[in-house]
Amino acid sequence: MSNDTNLWYSRTEMAVGTEAFAKLRGASILVVGLGGVGAYAAEMICRAGVGTMTIVDGDVVQPSNRNRQLLALRSNEGRSKAELMGERLLEINPDLRLTVLSEFLRDDRMIEVLETGYDYVVDAIDTLSPKVFLIFHTVSRGMRIVSSMGAGGRFDPQQIAVSDISESFNCTLARAVRKKLNQLGLREGFKVVYSPENIDKEKVIEVTGEQNKASAVGTISYMPAAFGIACASVVIRDLIGSERRAQSSGQ
Repeated sequence: MSNDTNLWYSRTEMAVGTEAFAKLRGASILVVGLGGVGAYAAEMICRAGVGTMTIVDGDVVQPSNRNRQLLALRSNEGRSKAELMGERLLEINPDLRLTVLSEFLRDDRMIEVLETGYDYVVDAIDTLSPKVFLIFHTVSRGMRIVSSMGAGGRFDPQQIAVSDISESFNCTLARAVRKKLNQLGLREGFKVVYSPENIDKEKVIEVTGEQNKASAVGTISYMPAAFGIACASVVIRDLIGSERRAQSSGQ
């Protein structure tokens, strides 16, 4: 372990131990979707010291993003979320091996990106079809993935849960994902972050002028961030799990 406590990553290395931190630095992570959930997940993964990341989003910052999205400032409106996130991550870790894709991944292009191979994939897509496509092809390739379900309409972060997709309940998005994946023969085998908290269905409204979205639901500022942080925690804990357990048992 480094003796220099002024290094930007020193507190993380102290927390997890040298062997576990080396595993984080050697890991490659793909984050797809950089909105309310994905940007927080990407930043927490970067701050944990992961050495290689690919981030993907084809959207730009819009005024309506400002109530909940990390990248949403007035000065950033109209700018690419992927490019903004890339700049931010490199300000945190200039040595990060970073690939920035300012595009919506679909069909063969998504498969092409997955062929690179990753230690973990974070799905923060909020559109059903590409979400299911990403999950299915990631799992089919034997890669681990954590998928964020719906944060909209929820208020209680204490109800956020992590489970296998087969155990998720009382979440409209999770139900739709399960249905689509069941049709593809995939019923279990990957983690989701979801909340069973009841939501007011009257808060769901139709929207116009937003690419890939036909509806929106009212969302409080902190819930997407909490979902994103939970996704990051799944990635980090799974990557260092065996090393961390060994360290704890030796104390």
